[in-house]
Amino acid sequence: MTLKIGLVSVSDRASSGVYEDRGLPALQDWLQAALTTPFSVETRLIPDEQPLIESTLIELVDTLGCHLVLTTGGTGPAPRDVTPDATLAVAEREMPGFGEQMRQISLRFVPTAILSRQVGVIRKQALILNLPGQPKAIRETLEGLRDADGNTVVSGIFAAVPYCLELIGGPRAETDPAVIKAFRPKSAQ
Repeated sequence: MTLKIGLVSVSDRASSGVYEDRGLPALQDWLQAALTTPFSVETRLIPDEQPLIESTLIELVDTLGCHLVLTTGGTGPAPRDVTPDATLAVAEREMPGFGEQMRQISLRFVPTAILSRQVGVIRKQALILNLPGQPKAIRETLEGLRDADGNTVVSGIFAAVPYCLELIGGPRAETDPAVIKAFRPKSAQ
């Protein structure tokens, strides 16, 4: 079974051509560097419209069979930031640890990280995660933070993603430990 990943950039301005989307390329580049397992990607660039975000997530999971869906953008407190609301609306189960850890990582850089409403959820066989909008923050959230000697200071959320995917019936995903080391308990190795 090939790992299928859906990538969704949520931005009114990028989707209308006001500026170039940087979220999708950042996600694709990071996944190419991090994953050693073959995978396919479906991308979507859409405006901040809750019904459209919901239908896009449903399409990626229910119709296209994505095992992992990563969104970028639309997670703040502004009225147009509805990505978490749409994600929760299509969820079967919430995975609160992902949102908690994403905020912990971001708090190392900006006090406004507490304004983020990022969530992680499960829908059918898929894990859906809301990531920040900026490429640097996307990488830090996925990878975590290391000190000058390369030791992990704060774990990135992607360390838990491969094992989570297996637990919900997805394929086994392997990572390059130089980028992010996937964690599995001894019983699952």
